[in-house]
Amino acid sequence: MSDQIKKEIEQLRNKLRGHDHRYYVLSQPVVSDKEYDDLLAELKSLEDKYPQYKSDDSPTQRLSGGISEGFKTVRHNAGMFSLDNTYSIEELKLWDERVRKGLGKNCRYDYVVELKIDGVSANLIYIDRRLSVGATRGDGVTGEDVTANIRTIRSIPLILADQNLPGFLEIRGEVYMDKKDFLKLNQERLEEGEAVFANPRNSTSGSLKLLDSGITARRRLKFFAHSLGAYGGPQIATQWDFLSRLKAWGVRTEEHAALCADIDAVIGFCRKWQDERDRLDYEIDGIVVKLNSLGQQRELGFTAKAPRWAVAYKFAARQATTEVLAISVNVGRTGVITPTAQLNPVKCAGVEISNATLHNFDEIERLGLRVGDRVLIERAGDVIPKVVKVVEQKGKQPYRRPQNCPACHEKIVKEKAEDVAYRCINSNCPAQLERALLHFASRDALDIEGLGEAVIGQLVKSGRIKSLEDIYGLKRDDLLQLDLFKEKKAGNLLGAIQASKLRSLERLIFALGIRHVGQKAAYTLAREFGSLDKLMEAKPKEIDKIPEIGEVMAASIADYFSLRQTRKLIRDLKNARVNMHQEASGVKVNEFTGKTVVFTGELDGFSRSQAEALVRQCGGNPSSSVSRKTDFLIAGEDPGSKFNKARQLGVKIINGKEFSAMIGSRPQG
Repeated sequence: MSDQIKKEIEQLRNKLRGHDHRYYVLSQPVVSDKEYDDLLAELKSLEDKYPQYKSDDSPTQRLSGGISEGFKTVRHNAGMFSLDNTYSIEELKLWDERVRKGLGKNCRYDYVVELKIDGVSANLIYIDRRLSVGATRGDGVTGEDVTANIRTIRSIPLILADQNLPGFLEIRGEVYMDKKDFLKLNQERLEEGEAVFANPRNSTSGSLKLLDSGITARRRLKFFAHSLGAYGGPQIATQWDFLSRLKAWGVRTEEHAALCADIDAVIGFCRKWQDERDRLDYEIDGIVVKLNSLGQQRELGFTAKAPRWAVAYKFAARQATTEVLAISVNVGRTGVITPTAQLNPVKCAGVEISNATLHNFDEIERLGLRVGDRVLIERAGDVIPKVVKVVEQKGKQPYRRPQNCPACHEKIVKEKAEDVAYRCINSNCPAQLERALLHFASRDALDIEGLGEAVIGQLVKSGRIKSLEDIYGLKRDDLLQLDLFKEKKAGNLLGAIQASKLRSLERLIFALGIRHVGQKAAYTLAREFGSLDKLMEAKPKEIDKIPEIGEVMAASIADYFSLRQTRKLIRDLKNARVNMHQEASGVKVNEFTGKTVVFTGELDGFSRSQAEALVRQCGGNPSSSVSRKTDFLIAGEDPGSKFNKARQLGVKIINGKEFSAMIGSRPQG
């Protein structure tokens, strides 16, 4: 009898999976919604009656309806790069010329083009064919674990169809909401007296971040897959082949993707869908163009920010007209003075716009813009609002550029005649200092928890911090004199400041806020030079030789380290014992020396960055992903998918207590 029940349950599951595949992947449903719901109810009834046969990959397990306490972060096994954008056919042709140059003029190549869904990027991890983790893109390296909500999306299979897949597989794609479902959701919110969403992308993002997955399930989110992350299976030759395999695996892809023999065919595809985008059931904001050959993709590689083998062609932006109420100026972290148009609020591409960038003062002069003028604005790439032109001259007085910084009142200047940007070059400008401190203490930099905008504002205004290095001279009494600080909060912040000294070299380089140097460039510089001293003394030509670093960035780095105030800052940070080496000085030889170490889960008494720093102090190499070259996996509480992969590969797994004993140290602060 038990075998018969088990067989009946499995037959119902397979039948429902088949209906999901026909509905979401093939768009060829063969049963009504009512018939589907009846099958699902029958399966649920059997599983409730015979709980010993329940399974996480059952169609009934999509709707947990549970309330999460919050979202943990998860590190992607392969980075999720963003794409460079093109906004015209001319820019698209220039990109194609760079591809041809990179591959060699006589090399043959073709492209795959896919509609660029206006949704939210997601990364799906399958272990032994079963959905294990669903995460947002986040910063491309680390995202939020939204698995419970991802599981509610019926176009995402809980188990892949192909029996011969590798044990570990990452699939990337876009979560989105159909136009009709978006309109229905907003109508329901209006009836319930709740604020409506501005556009389908916003509603999708909000739905993925809900703590109640039961509500997410009712939002009817959908998913298209488009890219491959970490993968250890048989080699795939082309993007076109990969899209075909996704369908065989039971994963939904965007049906309008096409194979194009050359850039002219790509341009034709882009023009077609720019004209026909409104006939789709979902929003698109452009076309993604990829080299078809995965081998050629690997040959071209990546810049510090994006792949060289793919680009997004963004459709012409949505536009609107409105009145300029005022022109304000802001001081950026590097001292750049940026003018902004304050607008009479107007709806543009589903979002209410109340200000728009004017880029620089030369742009105001080119536009002939005056306060009071009626202007045409657009969301460039459907993201950043900007003023395109004056459509009606109503202002009385020509705009006059300010002569002084609005924050410190010192004169603003062009550092070079050919520059368009004016800057405040006062290194003690409070606006620059506050922004520099926020960046220095941010999570991706030195991660000083508790040193937020309000605290920094008080510290700067009170004179307790006058430069970055003053962070490390703060005393408990300094903090207790500030609003909202008690003993515990002061102690926590001082502990976080102390812990920041152990951060890796690449995070310190990023924290310094050098113009043009982002996270990936900082990592490259740390890897190449190994210490801040060597980087400081490097000549521009020496820096420019690094493949990921261009001439402009190299010059910016050299200029930064040539400044007297920079040299003083670095000396003071050294005196505070901030780590300035790729591998911290005073290497302790132990089991981690020369070994590759990966962390997963939460360690008792250590943050992830603290634990990685301690491994570096032992001459070890912390890594973000598990492979056959991994020597140790350190597994804390609630380990992620890396734990299963490490077991499959036979990697030695160490728990948190064993790690503490082996490392022979505790984190400071």
